Amino acid sequence: MRISPAGLLVVLALAVPVVVQLRTVLAFVGIHITAVQTVVIGVLVLAAIVLWAVFPESGTEADDDTSKRSNGD
Repeated sequence: MRISPAGLLVVLALAVPVVVQLRTVLAFVGIHITAVQTVVIGVLVLAAIVLWAVFPESGTEADDDTSKRSNGD
């Protein structure tokens, strides 16, 4: 994982109000979306965050645990 489970939970919790307020911000600039469209956008954003967090970074191996070792143990 790219981020700890606790960190992922914090990011998801902060993303929810951003997605909710997205509808208001878009209305200020003249773009009106329905509540269903807001939910769909929110689910897509949250899914993208989870997918980003779960998959390892490119160029690194998933089973490479050398960074977890301390003092050659």
